[in-house]
Amino acid sequence: MDVILKNGRVVDPANSMDTEADILVKAGKIAQVGKGLKVQDARQVDCKGKVVLPGLIDSHTHFRQPGREDEEDFVTGSRAALKGGFTSVLCMANTNPVVDNKGVVEYICSEAAKAGLINIYTVAAVTKGLEGKELTETAQISAAGAKALSDDGKPVINPEILRRAMEYAKMFNLPVISHCEDPFLSRNGVMNEGLLSTRMGLKGIPRAAETVMVARDIEIARLSGARLHIAHVSTKESVEAVRQAKKRKIAVTCETCPHYFVLTEEAVSEYNTNAKVNPPLRTQEDVEAIKKGLSDGTIDIISTDHAPHSAEEKDVEFDFAATGMIGLEFAASLSYMELVKKNVLDWKGFAEKLSINPSRLLSLKNKGSLSEGADADITVFDPSGTRKVEISSIESKSKNTPLLGRELAGTAAIVIVGGKIKYENGKFC
Repeated sequence: MDVILKNGRVVDPANSMDTEADILVKAGKIAQVGKGLKVQDARQVDCKGKVVLPGLIDSHTHFRQPGREDEEDFVTGSRAALKGGFTSVLCMANTNPVVDNKGVVEYICSEAAKAGLINIYTVAAVTKGLEGKELTETAQISAAGAKALSDDGKPVINPEILRRAMEYAKMFNLPVISHCEDPFLSRNGVMNEGLLSTRMGLKGIPRAAETVMVARDIEIARLSGARLHIAHVSTKESVEAVRQAKKRKIAVTCETCPHYFVLTEEAVSEYNTNAKVNPPLRTQEDVEAIKKGLSDGTIDIISTDHAPHSAEEKDVEFDFAATGMIGLEFAASLSYMELVKKNVLDWKGFAEKLSINPSRLLSLKNKGSLSEGADADITVFDPSGTRKVEISSIESKSKNTPLLGRELAGTAAIVIVGGKIKYENGKFC
């Protein structure tokens, strides 16, 4: 059945739109946008008081399939995404086996389609086995459907290999997503280096472990002319390095995650392993720099780095706990609470960071906008909605989040993917 979304505040940066309007969804596409639309035989959905956005896109997730389906798979990950308002996600390559050849890319595209809930895209590895030694076959994995190259979880240590990877990626218009970490500086570190790590008796990771690699990769991008996207920026120095690179017209973009503008290193002060992430949570000074970077456009994208882990991997000594937290279900709410409500971003900026910019990064056709003829991927966000984060209400197979017990403001009310309502008022359709 055709659907008309009525009376919502339609925010679409691609078309410079921020106004009350109706949207007609027909045959999987956005058929018409305007005021007072009337169509017979169409289901009318009243969106009064809600914000209608292009479907949210997460450019950095880990769904663990293949290899660790006990932590997450395409179905449970998709349900978590829908509950959080996301219509599309990009999965990283550090699975088992690694996404480093045409066959694994094709497998992921096939299995993700079978889940049938959201749009699932995949990254392919820069190097075979994520070992940093031998480049993957860029032409083959691009043809198979990979949307970017990344050894996320590991940096590409050898700058010559990274340069060649960028040169090949440029030929196929693929961005290289860089995990910026100097492993010699970060070795055995488990949290941010500073007074707190000293007091807790834990090995710290200095800020320079991230920032020196950000600077290096920017220069390699300048040399190669390729598109560089820096993942999970966490320090004020990294933000400034990207800001200066953009002034120099280098083709660099970057992302951050909600936990880097919501939490600080204090979240691990009780040895809370659910707050152990890589790069680690930093200081309030870094949080403020991240917010400024989001506000002035230095930081292009808000992603989740959704990283599910089993309880057995988290419920151990801090030194030995796995790094990462889940985030798909909470990112939009946290972004609304910490950025929109506090005037760091307006709704246009919210839609840019969570929809159109990820779409442009990955060259997704007909995504990230509410243009007539575009795919009808739509997120209807309710600013008045609330949610308490409880284990029983988490859709992900894994429950590793430091937000347990926290009240969140703003929820996804309706999520439409390919013209079909997949989630509505707390229920999956």
